[in-house]
Amino acid sequence: MSLNSAEWVRFELEGTIGAIRFNRPKANAYDIDFMRAFNAALDEANACEGARVVVLKSDLEKFFCAGSDIRTFSENDVETNKAMVDLARAALAKIETSSKFYIAVLSGHALGGGLEIAMACDLRIASEGKYLLGLPEVKLGLLPGNGGTQRLLRLVGVSKAMELMALGDNISPQEAHRIGLVNRLYPADGFDAAVAEDAQNIADGPPLTLAALKKSLQQGCEMGLADGLQLEANLVDDLYNTHDAQEGFKAFCEKRPPVYIGK
Repeated sequence: MSLNSAEWVRFELEGTIGAIRFNRPKANAYDIDFMRAFNAALDEANACEGARVVVLKSDLEKFFCAGSDIRTFSENDVETNKAMVDLARAALAKIETSSKFYIAVLSGHALGGGLEIAMACDLRIASEGKYLLGLPEVKLGLLPGNGGTQRLLRLVGVSKAMELMALGDNISPQEAHRIGLVNRLYPADGFDAAVAEDAQNIADGPPLTLAALKKSLQQGCEMGLADGLQLEANLVDDLYNTHDAQEGFKAFCEKRPPVYIGK
């Protein structure tokens, strides 16, 4: 039985870990309806008080996300395609500006817009395997339009980003890890458990601090050193009198694990 567009993307919560799951066979290729569902799932995740970490993952074995549905894209008029791209850009902005910590879980192909989704997340954790990652838009006469040019250069540097996008090359998860595109690479055997452990370790941390860390890094990389240091100082000053900072010090002195409540 085929799924309707509302079922292509769904949000669910387990403990303090939220998950947004893609499930549009055969490749999680997206169109405007998929992007509407993705935005709705992100709104639900960001509004969920219980979710401290949100993982993005695929229910399909071979694909994380293949990017835009090329056949549909080629058949649409320009205005429809621009509307879909606007929704995609809005979705990635919701990830980056969220106070929650987002993790892309990669164990299948992440290509074009699919890799752009992963790059908008705070971490990318990948399984070893024979799947590919890349931004091959140049082969369609386009360049990545959902932030791919800017996010890739910030992750791997201008030179490597130019090489990958100008040639349209796809790379293995092993190579992606080597160049810094992927943060962590685990064997396929035990991958789900490793991801769950990483996600839980972050979720157990202080939410206000993680939100401040995201802001410091995302905004600071666009600033000169003096402005970046001032941003950092302002953010940490706001944390000193929080319950969680006091709990962190107290737990350290009492030699016990801290219990953070996000206040």
